[in-house]
Formats: sequence, structure tokens, C-alpha cells
Amino acid sequence: MKTLSKIIFASAIIICTSKIAIAQNYNDVLRLSEPGIIAGARSLGMGNAYVALSNDFSATLFNPAGLALIKKTELTGGLNYNSFDNSAGFFNQNSNLSNSVSKFSQFGVVLPFPTVRGSFVLAFGYNQSKDFNRTLSFNAFNPGNNSYIQDLAYYNDDVAFKLALSYPLYDSKNNYLRDTTVIRGMLNQRGKIFQEGGLNSWSFSGAIEVEKDIFIGATVNFYSGIFKRSKDYFEEDKNNVYPSSVLLDPQEPGSADFRSFYLRDIIDWNISSVGINLGALIKVDKNFNIAAAARLPKTFRVRETYFLYGESQFGTGSQFTYSPDNQRLEYNISTPPEYLLGASFFQDNITLSASVTMIDYSKAKFDSGFDVISLDNKNADIQTLLRSVYNINAGFEYVLPYAGVALRGGFMLMPSSFKNDPPDYDKKFVTVGFGYKLTKSISLDAAFAYGWWKDIGDNYGSELSRTYQDIKTQNLITSFKYFF
Repeated sequence: MKTLSKIIFASAIIICTSKIAIAQNYNDVLRLSEPGIIAGARSLGMGNAYVALSNDFSATLFNPAGLALIKKTELTGGLNYNSFDNSAGFFNQNSNLSNSVSKFSQFGVVLPFPTVRGSFVLAFGYNQSKDFNRTLSFNAFNPGNNSYIQDLAYYNDDVAFKLALSYPLYDSKNNYLRDTTVIRGMLNQRGKIFQEGGLNSWSFSGAIEVEKDIFIGATVNFYSGIFKRSKDYFEEDKNNVYPSSVLLDPQEPGSADFRSFYLRDIIDWNISSVGINLGALIKVDKNFNIAAAARLPKTFRVRETYFLYGESQFGTGSQFTYSPDNQRLEYNISTPPEYLLGASFFQDNITLSASVTMIDYSKAKFDSGFDVISLDNKNADIQTLLRSVYNINAGFEYVLPYAGVALRGGFMLMPSSFKNDPPDYDKKFVTVGFGYKLTKSISLDAAFAYGWWKDIGDNYGSELSRTYQDIKTQNLITSFKYFF
């Protein structure tokens, strides 16, 4: 079951007595560790099964050794359109929310140099490595005896106290014991979550033919990016379970006749890192290539800012608000290495290609930014919950004789990184694409990818306020190449 996968405060807030602290966890690690699907239009059209092809600027992403196959100077540019649609079930009510974004996805130059024998090629440019676009909406009555208010009170949180939703308990000697609340669930819960941003890289690559039909290459990537997640969450007493006779805070007369609780929190990241890709490609014969590549571990520096605003409304006309100072934190996340193997076959006008990528997500970790105990606990969660996966890519290309048109198709399978997840949680994509030579020097490519998978999310606790998500994505990439 997926029950344990994302329950350790995946979307909730970890609380200390006087301050709110964000629960950085394995979800943050996965955000940076899972590979994106954005690439050049030709590679995406072939399901990103490009490790044993990589004969254009997209080699900087897949296998830099493939650059050594390029004989002409190449100028490449591309645009990416991404649409994310999330249909979420929440206490037998369905909500749908979608978002779309268009971005400049690629720009690069490939420069072959004259050699006496073999080949020597350099490339540099920009790649949009990943898109963080994501949405979620939910709205339903929770009939259980639980709520976010109770969760906050349980952790003695300032938010609930400042909003007159909880109050302190003392022993007979007036020593503070804990916070409590008279709220016992039976509230309508609704909310929206928007995520945006992306990870970009400036890539510098080189490749050579070390022996006849044996090529090696390397890429240095300088990563930068932003990630922003905003969440609006409401709990409302629509059934008047807590009428004017009930005080949520015995010391505050205005806390009678509870109406609503609202919490808005925003996480804002600035991301930076340096990464290295290595690759090798062998032309076994004129019709068959085999290749291997590695994306070495990366250490991302995350500069995080956290904003919080809370508000409560009562039928007495009272309104309480709470907005503590923004929190800022810096920490490092190390991502696991990725090992890629691929093969491609050419016959007449048909190209077939396939690849497999091994990633052990349990090797990801937080490197710094927390005390020793917190660091150990976070990394123990990663090792306990995450697993190794094998991503599979397959694709084909058929060039219509004498027409200058190439037709493409592909499939991608990215298994869930959580242990014991059923296949429904694996990310699956089908792709189609085409290429057209406008002139001898200019070609145009386009590709479309449709993806689908399921996911879950907890607003607090485990299976107390859970969304069951049915996700659909669409990516449309167009690119041009100019040869001279």
C-alpha cells in the first residue's frame, strides 16, 4: 500500500512550542532527484530513448558522446508547453484543477572541429531540465473527529493559539502542560495548491572519437532554478457544530460561534548546483549502436523562504489573524547517480531505439542545514521509504522517402520511487512527433507527450484528510535546427 509513502508530515507543518518550522523531507529530495521529460523535440517524439542516438544538441542531456557523430555546425532552439491536470477525490467529492505554462526550453550550438582522423566536437547552450508545474484542489465535508486545528493544537502550535482556536492547560501548580482545543472535527475542508518553477542548466560539452567508431564525451551543467508552492487551506463549521454557546478559548469571549479557519503558506526556493554527465557510444556496425552514460550525483544548494498567514472568523464578529516573520533556511540536497544503457538500430528509413535508466532513490540525502539528529531522521526516512527503479524508454522514427518528413513515436515508464507502490502510481507517457526539412539547412521538429499516473496527499496526519489524485499531463515541444 501507499499508506506510509507520504504521511510523515508530507504537506503538514512540524511545530515547536514558539515557532513554526517546515518539515523538509523526502518529497523535497524527490523534487530534485526525479528526472524530467523535457528535451529536444526529436528525442521526446521518440520517447526520450536517445542514449544510443544523441546526434544533436540534446546529447548534452542524454549522452554527450553522441555529439561526436555530428559533422555540421548546428544551432538549436526550442519551446515547451506544459499542461498539468489533477482530478482529486476527497471524501467522495471530486475536484479538478489544471494549470499550463509555456517556456523557452532549449538553445544551443554544436561546433565540430576539423581533425586528421576521428572527430572532435564542442557544444554549449541552455536546457530547461525540469518543470515543477503542479496543482491540486479539494472540497468536502470531513465526517471524522479530526481536523487541522486539532493537529496544530496537538503540537502546541502558535497558529492555533494566536487565532483563539486552542488554549493552554496547566497543572495544579500552574505549570504549563500542553495546548488543547474543543474542536472535534465535523468540519468542511477545502483548499488549493499551486506549484510552479523549473530547473534550468547551462551546459558545456565535448566529445571525441578515441578510436574508429568509439566515442566518449562529457558535459558540465551549471544548474539554477526556482520552486514556489502556495497553499490555501480552509476549515469551516457549515453545520453549526460549534454554536455560540461554545468558546474555543475560555479566556476569549470573541471565540464563540466558530465559523472558519484559514491558513495560507508559501514555500519559495532558489536552487543552484553543478553536475557532470559522462557517456560512451560504440558503432558496432553501420546499423547498430550501443551506448552507456552516467549522470553523477549532484549537490543542490536550496535557499528557502517560508511565509505563513492564518485567520479565524467567529459569529461574534471577531476575527483573529497571525502572520509571523518569514523564515529563511539554507540546506543541501544530494541526488543519486543515474546510470543509462541504450541501443539503437537503423534499417533503410527506420530507426528503433531503447534505453533503461537505473536510479536508487534511497541514496539521496540531506547533506547539511539541520542539526545532527534531524539530519539522521530525515535521511533514515529516505532509506526506509524509497527504492531503486529502472526507467524504460522506447521509440521509433520513420523517414518518408523523398518527402523530407520523419514520423516518430515512443513510450516512457517511470516507476514510483516509493516501496510497495502499485503500478497505478508509476508515471507513464506516450509520445508522438514529426520532423520536416524546410530547406537543406533548416529543419523543424515537434513532439507531443501525454502522461498519466495516480498520487495521494495528506493535509495532516495519515489517512485523516487524504486526497486521491488522478493526474494527466501534456507536453508540446517545438524546436528548430539550423545547419551551416
